Amino acid sequence: QNATQTVEEEKPEPPTVQEIKQRIEKYNAKVTNCLLMKLNDDGTYTGFIKVHLKLRRPVTVPAGIRPQSIYDALKEVNLAEMTDKRTSFYLPLDAIKQLHISSTTTVSEVIQGLLKKFMVVDNPQKFALFKEMRKDGQVLFQKLPLTEYPLYLRLLAGPDTDVLSFVLKENETGEVEWDAFSIPELQNFLMILDREEKDKIQQVHRKYERFKQRLQQTLKEARGKPG
Repeated sequence: QNATQTVEEEKPEPPTVQEIKQRIEKYNAKVTNCLLMKLNDDGTYTGFIKVHLKLRRPVTVPAGIRPQSIYDALKEVNLAEMTDKRTSFYLPLDAIKQLHISSTTTVSEVIQGLLKKFMVVDNPQKFALFKEMRKDGQVLFQKLPLTEYPLYLRLLAGPDTDVLSFVLKENETGEVEWDAFSIPELQNFLMILDREEKDKIQQVHRKYERFKQRLQQTLKEARGKPG
């Protein structure tokens, strides 16, 4: 079973630098790859998180634009701004993106960073970051506030992604401010809903057509039997 709930927990007192250092040492001792956390002189730290992309609907990307190169990333070139043409594209289901972030990186910045890496031009408010946990045979999803720090959650949980993982999903909690979207974005959203509706209707038609055929076959066989 999957359960989704919004995180509304009171934050504890921030840990001291010494506590952070001890936690990082404990975390790195459990790491089985080279993705270690590093403590900086100013008390901040850096590390890696993996985000699973579980998007059921297509995203909007620039049309005819090549994937971003390392040169573009280093020069902070935004290829999405080079054209006004847009197209819809389905990201691979459950794709995983690894991010190197800081302890000061917020959920909002993680979402924006993911969209930039995939050149998605949709409004970030359409998406939400969740933490996924497994408990008593259930998969629990908790929506994270935009001001939460994912790397701190990773540090507390340890490197085992079976204990805690991050998931990017559509924001379907009713918190989306539709006035923030442009007319083309809203029109594209309506087209997507229309296509999903037609697909669902076809699935229902096929389901009952198969049921009808089996029923007719059963009646035909029953008529051919004596008595």
